[in-house]
Amino acid sequence: MTASQRVTLAEIAAEAGVSLATMSKVLNGRTDVAPATRARLEEHLARHGYTRRTAAQRSEFVELVFHELEASWSMEVIEGVEDVAHSAGLSVVLTVSGDRHAPGPEWIDGVLRRRPAGVILVFSDIASEYREKLRSRGIPFVIIDPAGDPSPDVPSVGSANWSGGLMATRHLIELGHRRIAAITGPEDMMCSLARVDGYRSAMNAAGVPIDPELIRFGDFHPDGGETAARELLALADPPTAFFAGSDLQALGVIAAGSAAGLRVPDDLSVVGYDDIALSRWVSPQLTTVHQPLRRMGEEATRLALRLADGVTPDTLRMDLATHLVVRGSTAAPSGRARPLG
Repeated sequence: MTASQRVTLAEIAAEAGVSLATMSKVLNGRTDVAPATRARLEEHLARHGYTRRTAAQRSEFVELVFHELEASWSMEVIEGVEDVAHSAGLSVVLTVSGDRHAPGPEWIDGVLRRRPAGVILVFSDIASEYREKLRSRGIPFVIIDPAGDPSPDVPSVGSANWSGGLMATRHLIELGHRRIAAITGPEDMMCSLARVDGYRSAMNAAGVPIDPELIRFGDFHPDGGETAARELLALADPPTAFFAGSDLQALGVIAAGSAAGLRVPDDLSVVGYDDIALSRWVSPQLTTVHQPLRRMGEEATRLALRLADGVTPDTLRMDLATHLVVRGSTAAPSGRARPLG
């Protein structure tokens, strides 16, 4: 079949009178499709010359796609992907494309030419037309999702962002802090909103008043954390503790505190998020929420390779647990903090 004669899976599904969801189930070997429907679809697929790639035909690499390569948390994702890929005898190709929401339009043509065994994307989602193109070429994809909330039919691996925000804030409340600031990522990212929702839930459950002025959205980077913290520390009634939406933001908060003559944790408590390696090498060591980035890379790669082998799990979404790691950057508030109660 020539390129000009190719039709998309959407067109084949429409011709057969079924939905794309049913088409996907047939292509992935799901058993919850009526035999007559399956036979009709198989007939249409054969008529158009559509063939599935077998494991023996699979490419010798998986492709890992970021919108930026942060030397901090991205390395943990890379190591997780590499561990599973190498165990399967595959190499890993790194690609940088697009923004934090989705890869750029130039990426899709390249990946269709490269035809990797699977694609791991660190984005919020990918456009529906990209999904269809990947599926039509038999290229499985999985989104590693620290940054969004993909559609239910999109294979993805995420983490418990709301619980992370809850645990971080509850820890500060239990230490006795009342004026607790939250600096998180961009307001259009689901993970940012979920972490702030966890913060609000902890404050409400403890009966601690929430001051909207103490909630700031940023970019997950040190400069943004430092800028927001400087503004908050300049308030007439400044916070005594910060929950930062990333460890990098937390480092910016610590820098702002130092510039204001405040010592961590004596004068200011700081909790980060991610538990990147750097959090253990700063002084004091950073109390933070551990996000299992390496395991997210591992599980996403396992899922992509299972899909490549025609195995579809009962659920395409996996959320991994987060937990609090208490180190030296948090303590009871100094005398200038008001006591709880």
